[in-house]
Amino acid sequence: MAPKGDNVITKLEKILSMKGGKGELSYANNSKSQAEHARSMLPLLKETLDGVQLSSREAPFVVVDLGCSSGSNTIYIIDVIIKHMAKRYEALGYHPPEFAAFFSDLPSNDFNTLFQFLPPMANHGGSMEETVADDSHRSYFAAGVPGSFYRRLFPSRSIDVFHSAFSLHWLSQVPESVLDMKSAAYNKGRVFIHGANESTANAYKKQFQTDLASFLRSRAKELKKGGSMFLVCLGRTSVDPTDQSGLGLLLGTYIQGAWDDLVQEGLISSEKRDSFNIPVYASSLQDFREVVEADGSFTINKLEIFKGGSPIVVNQPDDAAEVGRALANTCRSATGVLIDAHIGEHLGNELFSRVEQRSSRHAKELMEHIQMFYIVASISLA
Repeated sequence: MAPKGDNVITKLEKILSMKGGKGELSYANNSKSQAEHARSMLPLLKETLDGVQLSSREAPFVVVDLGCSSGSNTIYIIDVIIKHMAKRYEALGYHPPEFAAFFSDLPSNDFNTLFQFLPPMANHGGSMEETVADDSHRSYFAAGVPGSFYRRLFPSRSIDVFHSAFSLHWLSQVPESVLDMKSAAYNKGRVFIHGANESTANAYKKQFQTDLASFLRSRAKELKKGGSMFLVCLGRTSVDPTDQSGLGLLLGTYIQGAWDDLVQEGLISSEKRDSFNIPVYASSLQDFREVVEADGSFTINKLEIFKGGSPIVVNQPDDAAEVGRALANTCRSATGVLIDAHIGEHLGNELFSRVEQRSSRHAKELMEHIQMFYIVASISLA
């Protein structure tokens, strides 16, 4: 019998993370596309920051990145936020406050690698203008906060800005009905929602909306009056939730095909494949809006689909081998920990070698057609 509290949600929280370290397969070295997409969204982020209420009281200005992972992308974004806010204070003639940044992710996240990317703290004996302008130092106090963002993480009314990018599409769990052979939502033969039946799609959608509602309830208590949230998660342009856009091509075609290869080659059973599903959901604008409006705690300042580009960054787009390797490494950096936990590292290696082979064969098509879309939401307390 499983120990008390060790249900499907806590099991996922214990193992889910982007690949840690700084090696070839790490998230730190396979998140260049996220960095590029985040940079292209900076005008939208700064628009959100311009709406944050400034306080003349001597209280720290607190920024949180939820789903920070273990690369340098989160540090870049925090730096952008704090520099922007410091300039806003200065423009109004206020002396900028002290800044604090919390980096939050699940306890399984590689916080050690993340903190190795942090620049040293600036000497606060100097002026804030000097510390903000010095790119080799940081002008904020930093801390890590382990825990699921689907629950409370911070004291009431303590946070000025919440930022979360490329994380909210991760569900708290695979919907239980999706793995139940007796359920209409049983996702037989598949490891992802893309191309699944309507019942499976609805189970994923319901899980996403349940999780997002929990996220909003927690943030509504933690956000200061006048604060704002900037949220980015994988989205889709289709009304049909089984059509997961570019995400479907990655997880529902290439990873799916690799699982099928292992079954056909007798390396794993079909039952082993069918007992695994990737807990990710690309939302539509309507899916997202319904939850925010039903919760009622937040006003939507902006909600749109953002065309983010390719998830694959390569030096030689015409080199099929490089494209295949890049796609396999990108998928492994995000899903490899879950796959290795399900079938072991050896078979995980076999699976991702099949992903690489398949994507190399279709490299030209991949580079021409794969396209990621994101939900971008700027919301503040109602």
